[in-house]
Amino acid sequence: MRLSAFVAKQKNMTFNKETYLNNLKLYFESYAPISEKSWKLIEDLTDFQTIKKGEILLEKGEICKNMYFIAKGIIRTFITDEQGNFYNKNLFFENRLACSKVSSMLQTPSDFTIEALEDCILINLNYKKYIQLITENDDLKNFYIAYLEKNWIIEKEQREVALVMQNATERYLTLLETHPTIADRVPLLHIASHLGITPTQLSRIRKSLEKDL
Repeated sequence: MRLSAFVAKQKNMTFNKETYLNNLKLYFESYAPISEKSWKLIEDLTDFQTIKKGEILLEKGEICKNMYFIAKGIIRTFITDEQGNFYNKNLFFENRLACSKVSSMLQTPSDFTIEALEDCILINLNYKKYIQLITENDDLKNFYIAYLEKNWIIEKEQREVALVMQNATERYLTLLETHPTIADRVPLLHIASHLGITPTQLSRIRKSLEKDL
């Protein structure tokens, strides 16, 4: 389904904008201290967007122009092969930044599609303006370095190692430790794809774990 979302205007909001902006600020500060001046610059870039479950935020082939902070909901980034099979690269939950990173950095067509798995509230940051602020402000630069190290180096490597060193059950249990409610919020076929297994394998793992309880 093509995106029919809208950028929420203040008069149309049915949620607490300030609460979600504060969560974004806390997210930045979890990586590095941010001055009030720098935070105001970031806040001035933000706009709110709501999308429905199943709607597409970014189509494969489009250039990703925004960073998306997930104030509420879950989104997935995925790639589809010529046979129509999909592979979930990432599942992004609340209080995380998401985008098609290579597309944003190089301003080239995205290899991935981004879809909402729940009704979502997003805070958008224009990527070019966001990077410009980072180059001009040392505290934001410190944030960006720490953010890249954690999310695009450490976590990426840990996942790659897990795919080789852990069996499917161990990977599922690790995922549950991080997101205990994931099975209630995300269809099992998407969880299975994220783990690199089939839905049938995941079903067997879940049944086995239930027997052990």
